[in-house]
Amino acid sequence: MKLRVRINRQTSRVELPGEEPSLTALVDHIRGTALPSHGLSAETEFSLSLNGSELLSDTGQTLASCGIVSGDLICVVLPESAAAAASTASTASTHPTSSRTETQRQQQNQQTRQAAAVTSNQPGSGPAESGPPASGWEPMLCSEAEERQAPLSLELLYHSAQTASPSDAVVVAGHLLMLETGFVPQGCEVKAGEMPAGWRSAGGVYKLQYAHPLCENSLAMVVAVCMGPVLVINATLKVNQTVDAVRKLCLNPSGYVTDEWPGESAAAAFKDLNKLSRTFKDQLAYPLIAAAREAMALPAAFGLAALPPELLLRVLRLLDVGSVVRLSSVCRHFNSATADSALWRHLYRRDFTDSDPGRPRDTDWKEV
Repeated sequence: MKLRVRINRQTSRVELPGEEPSLTALVDHIRGTALPSHGLSAETEFSLSLNGSELLSDTGQTLASCGIVSGDLICVVLPESAAAAASTASTASTHPTSSRTETQRQQQNQQTRQAAAVTSNQPGSGPAESGPPASGWEPMLCSEAEERQAPLSLELLYHSAQTASPSDAVVVAGHLLMLETGFVPQGCEVKAGEMPAGWRSAGGVYKLQYAHPLCENSLAMVVAVCMGPVLVINATLKVNQTVDAVRKLCLNPSGYVTDEWPGESAAAAFKDLNKLSRTFKDQLAYPLIAAAREAMALPAAFGLAALPPELLLRVLRLLDVGSVVRLSSVCRHFNSATADSALWRHLYRRDFTDSDPGRPRDTDWKEV
């Protein structure tokens, strides 16, 4: 299990062996490695807190029984005197002529390197550079993408769509954003990583149809038309064959698409993906879901199963592989959510050593 441990505002990553590590094992690791690396004695008294919200009592229980999963932040709570000593040790300039101080510094550096080795993705004897960085956190959603980044799902869509204009690129991104919020394409069979058939027609007109599992018997029709430099997107909601809501969104493709859009790289073709995601979802996707549930007199959805797919995905990627597999057997909704290829790519690169870093984009990471 991989965790983050914070001592005096400094966070490091640790990995505990075994399928069900105990709280005692975590305490022993902190005493033996984390405390000395901050200039503290292994005998220093301390308490542990989960995400800084609640103190943990060590009774020999497993971390899982305490509600701790991979990726959680464990805060080390020190007495005031020890906290001041740790702060002084980390900031003091020390006396260069003191051999004892120099020795302590060398010991701390050695212990810090040992702590870093614990979190390495290369548990064997090979060099750390041969595998992906342990701290790598690739975007899985458009809202997480920084400049020159794009989630794998968008790369696959963009590659298969063969975009012919910046407006094409925005519609491709919009389709992925509808999928991220839980909408399911209708009217034709759609393969993963491909746009629905007939999504683009002559004259700069785009048509897409969706249903949503939280809004049964409803259909969302999204039609986009190029009006000069502006792409006008109209979304019509039909509930029981009656038009109940119409949403309109105007976007300028030049604000989200770079001059490199003719290439095959979505990361190079798009800019401000997180802004596009926020605008599209807040003004189009989520209002459609709310309007459909209101029209059908359905109560507000709640619970893990009602989370938007993008939030559920954020939760899933914090779990270990065993927990994701067990969750997939709970119901069809979770089975579908845990089948996301980007999720399994993240879990594989985080928890395992990749013997073939040059795998193709369409790799089935769950099978790997």
